[in-house]
Amino acid sequence: MNDSAGGFCYQESAQLGAATRNRWVRWSTSGDTVELVEESLDVNLLNNAVRLRIQGCPFLPGGIHLCEVQSHLVVLLLTAQTVHRLLLPHPARLYRSGWLPTLEGEALFALPSASGGIFVLKLPPPDAPGSVSVVELKQSSVVQRFLTGWMPTAISLSVHCLDHDAFLFALCQDHKLRMWSYKDQMCLMVADLLEFMPVSRDLRLAAGTGHRLRLAFSQSLGLYLGVYMHAPKRGQLVSTESNRYSLDHISSLFSSQETLVDFALTSAEIWALWHNEENQTVLKYINFEQNVAGQWNQVFVQPLPEEEVTVRQDQDPREIYLEYLFMPGRFTNAAIQKALQIFSQGTERHMDLTWDELRKEVTLAVENEFQGSVTEYECSPEEFWQLQVEFWSKFYACCLQYQEALSRPLALHVNPYTSMVCLLKKGSMSFLVPCSLVDHLYLLSNEHLLTEDDAAIFEDLEMSRDVVCLVQCLRLIGESISMEMAFIMEMACSRLQPPEKAAEQILEDLIANDTENVMEDIHSKLQEIRNPIHAIGLLIREMDYETDADMERAPHLALRMNLAQLFGSSTAAHVVCGGVAKICTVRFLLCRDLLILQQLLLRLGDPMVLGGGQLFQSQQDLLHRTSPLLLSYFLIRWASQCLASDVPVDTLESNLQHLSVLELADTTALTPHKLVSGPQTIVELFFQEVARKHIISRLFLQPNTSLAETSLNWPHLITSIVADFLPLLWPSNPSFLFPECLMGSCQYTQLQEYIRLLQPWCHVNMGSCCFMMGRCYLVMGEGHKALDCFCQAASEVGREEFLDRLIQPEDGEVVSTPRLQYYNKVLRLLEMLGLPELVIELATLAIMESADDWRSQATLRTCIFKHHLDLGHNSEAYVALTQNPDPGRQLDCLRQLVVVLCERSQLQDLVEFPYVNLHNEVVGIIESHARAVDLMTHNYYELLYAFHVYRHNYRKAGTVMFEYGMRLGREVRTLRGLQKQGNCFLAAINCLRLIRPEYAWIVQPASGAVYERPGASPKRSHDGECMAVPTTRQIEILELEDLERECLLARIRLTLVEHDVSAAAVAGNSTPEETVSLLVRAGLFDSAITLCQTFKLPLTPIFEGLTFKCIKLQLGGDAAQAKAWDWLAANQLSALVTTKESSATDEAWRLLSSYLERYPSQNSLYHRCVINKLLAHGIPLPNWLINSYKVRTGRQLSPKTPKFRLSQSCRITFTPMDTCQVLCAQYRGSEQVLSAWSPSWSHSLAEFPSFWQEVDAAELLRLYLNYDLLEEAVDLVLEYVDAVLGKGHQYFGIEVPLSPASPTMWLPYTAIDQLLQALRESSASENSVVLYEKLNDRMEDYQQKVSVATMERLYCRP
Repeated sequence: MNDSAGGFCYQESAQLGAATRNRWVRWSTSGDTVELVEESLDVNLLNNAVRLRIQGCPFLPGGIHLCEVQSHLVVLLLTAQTVHRLLLPHPARLYRSGWLPTLEGEALFALPSASGGIFVLKLPPPDAPGSVSVVELKQSSVVQRFLTGWMPTAISLSVHCLDHDAFLFALCQDHKLRMWSYKDQMCLMVADLLEFMPVSRDLRLAAGTGHRLRLAFSQSLGLYLGVYMHAPKRGQLVSTESNRYSLDHISSLFSSQETLVDFALTSAEIWALWHNEENQTVLKYINFEQNVAGQWNQVFVQPLPEEEVTVRQDQDPREIYLEYLFMPGRFTNAAIQKALQIFSQGTERHMDLTWDELRKEVTLAVENEFQGSVTEYECSPEEFWQLQVEFWSKFYACCLQYQEALSRPLALHVNPYTSMVCLLKKGSMSFLVPCSLVDHLYLLSNEHLLTEDDAAIFEDLEMSRDVVCLVQCLRLIGESISMEMAFIMEMACSRLQPPEKAAEQILEDLIANDTENVMEDIHSKLQEIRNPIHAIGLLIREMDYETDADMERAPHLALRMNLAQLFGSSTAAHVVCGGVAKICTVRFLLCRDLLILQQLLLRLGDPMVLGGGQLFQSQQDLLHRTSPLLLSYFLIRWASQCLASDVPVDTLESNLQHLSVLELADTTALTPHKLVSGPQTIVELFFQEVARKHIISRLFLQPNTSLAETSLNWPHLITSIVADFLPLLWPSNPSFLFPECLMGSCQYTQLQEYIRLLQPWCHVNMGSCCFMMGRCYLVMGEGHKALDCFCQAASEVGREEFLDRLIQPEDGEVVSTPRLQYYNKVLRLLEMLGLPELVIELATLAIMESADDWRSQATLRTCIFKHHLDLGHNSEAYVALTQNPDPGRQLDCLRQLVVVLCERSQLQDLVEFPYVNLHNEVVGIIESHARAVDLMTHNYYELLYAFHVYRHNYRKAGTVMFEYGMRLGREVRTLRGLQKQGNCFLAAINCLRLIRPEYAWIVQPASGAVYERPGASPKRSHDGECMAVPTTRQIEILELEDLERECLLARIRLTLVEHDVSAAAVAGNSTPEETVSLLVRAGLFDSAITLCQTFKLPLTPIFEGLTFKCIKLQLGGDAAQAKAWDWLAANQLSALVTTKESSATDEAWRLLSSYLERYPSQNSLYHRCVINKLLAHGIPLPNWLINSYKVRTGRQLSPKTPKFRLSQSCRITFTPMDTCQVLCAQYRGSEQVLSAWSPSWSHSLAEFPSFWQEVDAAELLRLYLNYDLLEEAVDLVLEYVDAVLGKGHQYFGIEVPLSPASPTMWLPYTAIDQLLQALRESSASENSVVLYEKLNDRMEDYQQKVSVATMERLYCRP
């Protein structure tokens, strides 16, 4: 069985609101395989193809039939041995949820029988039980057979259902048409078709073999029958109209000598597909009612690719062949894949490859084949080139073979509802598009052009004849142009050379190579033209699509739901753009020939040819109009062949962000296009994303449009779409949608080439083209070229529609001049792309445009400053800052300059800038940042210090460093913070020492909570209320001595933290008193004493702490002894005097003793605190401490000690507050001295120095009494009394014991009385009684001796 094909159209395919609009099914068979594909012009269908194979059962010609029922699409399959019925869901079910799946109806199959009858097979309804029944339609009686004759075998069958009956039309071998009723099972009509055509006896007697029958039904016109009567060399088409049970003959049309492949019938036309003797496809159509002359209309079919590709010696064969193979519309993907499979010798299967992947595979396969066949390692360039051409031409021939096989037409498909005609091929399908008048005349063959009706061209018959003659001249020129001549014009357009020069050169070549007298024929034809100038102008006007701006950009209305997807599929885009490409290709050749003809007219200069009164200038004007027309069609043809690049999603998103800066991202031109598997040209991309919506909006939504009806007519609709699409692509129109779309879809390489081909000759949208070229250069990384383009485009701002949309101000934006708005948009784009050098350069140019606009100048100066700063151009940034006319922006820039230079550690530049009239602002900014940021991360205080020192403002510098040190103590309580604090105080001291003494002072900085920082949030209390900020504070002046004290305190804190890191959190901001406590706890007693002396603090905490440590050491173990050496080593100990090894406890007691010796106190304060600490913890007093009290008691007065005269006998008593009250009695001629002695601690009496001042045995006695140490007190009194009396007096420092000649001495009678009273009160203890008696006796003995000595002294005085 031969391959066959066909199609099925949905009944509502022409309705705008139908789900099956612009939707149909095509099928093709090959042996026992059938492939069904559903196509749509509105949406891209997925999973829309199915391939069935019924093994061993080849499909019969015409054995595929599709029909619609309520909810299903029924597919009836007829093979040589079987029949099948398939049920597919109806597309409308996808949109109408209310439909229920109802399976109604029987399936009938009609087959011719060998006996002359017709077998009818009936399948029961799918949802009903039953079996297959077979009925044979034949003559049932002898009479009927006698009347109708013996019925030969049917050649072609067609069925028409009407009034619940199925009428079968059978075209039989006896050239008769019979009509059967399936319901009545009888033959209703027999018609002899030879009556409608001239026949010979041989034809009547011969059995018909190639006859074909087609039906066409119209609700308004009825049923039409078309019959092809095959006869050798004289086939004929007969069209008739069925009038119930008879036929009405309409016309008989003689066909040409070609072989009929298929024909289709409508209610008005016949479409016929033929093969000529050269096996080329010929497609014709005719209106069988109106065409009285029987003249067939020619259809211009897309020719097959050229059999050979011309490659010049200076060209790369691989590039030329790849460009030719992958030119859109030239070879199908399937043909190249099959050729690749054969060329690779079947080693790999290449299935479902994208266009780019297939290109790579082809290159690899040919190169591998080429490399594998080259046996010599070295060859000349000419041999290498020749081998490349050989292998590429071999692969090209393979592709051409498969392309020819897949392009072989199988059938015609005519949609009776939309009048769309398709040519079904083995591997694809083609659409037939109406041809314009100009293209029609240029493409017609000479014999058809001569018979063309002049009245059908123009109303003016003379003008029609002129145009026909003009077209004949053009055809003569076109047929004479060789490939080399055509290449001259192609290269001239591509290389931006004047087409007029190329046409002149081609004309010279034509004249030089005119061997067939073509020039004479052209000249004679020109003589027949009455007014050639007018005819040429008319032809140019027909081809020119230049429109005005209002006509170009119709308001873009929101499409209705039923129009939103109209012609939105890739198939529709391919058809529309293919039609545009075909038009541009034809008209480019027409304009080329017209340009050559005009050069010929100028060369001839014949007044008779140019017409009477025609001026030479008019011809020149036409020449200059034709040249842009030629270039326009060349440009659109190039765009129709230029493939769009597949762009990754992230690149599209990045591009969208860049365009959002230009505020172009919301336009229809900037929707990211969907990636498609097949090749897509940039024109198809533009149609799908932008142009389609504009065209549909114009055609259907504008008032008074011819397409506002609800049904679709393919010829009218496709003609209108193409006619509206071409102005959107026309380069000289004000609309700029096409380049916008390319920019929005990241097709920058294609856009750059488009503008390159456009710029030299098109003077419309020049500024927009410069802007687009600049955008391309930015993407390509050529920033300076982009800037030049942007600057060139600035001159056209306000004159072009695209640039006007570009500079539309935002909501709330201050409107400036158009050019400044343009510069602002470009600056934003450059900023987003991160091109600071270009931003600076463009902003500098923009400043010249803003001489009278200080706001714009401030913005531009700020922009320049920012990017100079980003680039590290600090000096230029400072200059831009100083030139900013806006104080607010200037302050912002200054603040940014400070921060950035600090972060970069470029502090020298920051300090050395002059800051004319900005000094206070700089200081305020640095102070604000210094007080607001982390102290250890940023060095703003140090910067401010350097800033003031550089300007010799030392007091400010000292203030800054002192504040820095204060904050470090409060906020950075770490070792590093304390180190920096000490350095800060030293720096502050140095600054004040550089000033004259009377000015060496600073103001105490406020605490951190009082700083008023701009923008700081208000402080709130615990209940959320705003706390009142103190408006005034007391000013405290700090002099150099105060700073030195603070520096000492900081240094001691650092010493403390270095010794004990855990103390850093507490010591950082501690007061001197708190620091002393921390030092004592850490054992740093030397530092503590220094701090107390500096800040005039008592040493009592130090002695108490040291005493406590001595107690702990005395009571502790070895671990405590080992640990004590750490803090003992931190204090300055005098050299040891003992010969034995000292323990840590001994060294601690020795340190305590040295401190009591080194630092005396008034009223023996430090001795008392030490003894109090010891006695409070129950520690016995060391002997050296007790002996220190003894040695003081009898010490003679120091010469520097103040003296007190006592006029009477005196008695010294001690109050509990340790104050000495002197009770004086008149003592004539005597002088008594009271003196205070300082203590000294030692292990033996010999170690005590000679300057004890305030300590004596009486105080020690009082301490014993305070702690109820009665026995020790008694022992002390007894020793003291014995010493006074002369027994051991040297241990108490008494040089002369009691005698009449000795100095006056005394005893602490009050303390002794208190001791006696305490002993009496504790008489219950036997020991207390013994002690009391012993002490009392001794005191009585002492009183007696005192009395005797006193009396002897009184009597001995003169």
